[in-house]
Amino acid sequence: MDRPLFLLGVLAASLGAVAQATAADAPPSAIDELVAANRVLAHEDIVDGFGHVSVRNPADPTRYFLARSMAPALVAAADILSYDLDSNALDANGRVSYAERFIHGAIYKARPDVMSVVHAHTPAVIPFGVSDVRLQPIFHMAAFLGAGVPVFEIRDAGGPATDLLVKNLALGDALARTLGSANVALMRGHGMVTVAGSIPEAVFRAYYTAQDAQLEADALRLGPPKFLTADEARSATQTQAGLVSRAWELWKRSASVARS
Repeated sequence: MDRPLFLLGVLAASLGAVAQATAADAPPSAIDELVAANRVLAHEDIVDGFGHVSVRNPADPTRYFLARSMAPALVAAADILSYDLDSNALDANGRVSYAERFIHGAIYKARPDVMSVVHAHTPAVIPFGVSDVRLQPIFHMAAFLGAGVPVFEIRDAGGPATDLLVKNLALGDALARTLGSANVALMRGHGMVTVAGSIPEAVFRAYYTAQDAQLEADALRLGPPKFLTADEARSATQTQAGLVSRAWELWKRSASVARS
């Protein structure tokens, strides 16, 4: 065999091995928590066959982990892929990626503080993204909404005839700009994104955003609601920081039992 061609083959094989090892070499705890997050979100009806959750690689902030394109309830460790912040899969090996993976990469690029991102189409939040009624914290468990809940209007970034999916870098960057420093953003006619410094907290925020949306809709039928004040929201958010694990352990147990 011609030596240059042989060397190119060796190099390609080596690069392929590195790419294949990317997700496999991730800290087991990060992958285990990501798998659990997929199942918890499905079990708690935050996602159905659609939606996804990711985590930034704790060993390399320029990478993140996300499942291949599949229903969240079915995700296993072998389904997790590694991506760069432009949302290029590094170890796909023929596996199909979520079309909206750009949501995750763009947010990680714009927000160094974010370690986990949830995207969901939870029905309760949809009315607040298509009306003039703002989603606000109506009970203490959703105090994190006090940081504001901007609404992403995809028409402003993608024109009048998109399919509402964030399927490229430009739309991902536009969504990240809309999110800004908030914990949650709604997506008009589509769903929501929640972000946090850990997987459990991102799931917590997705769950209680949906709860708050349902409660606010109920309260609006009774009369003008009394929302949390800014001071109440800040105080309650600080209190909850140490309590997320209580809900997380329960949700993991419930999702595990339901699956067994």
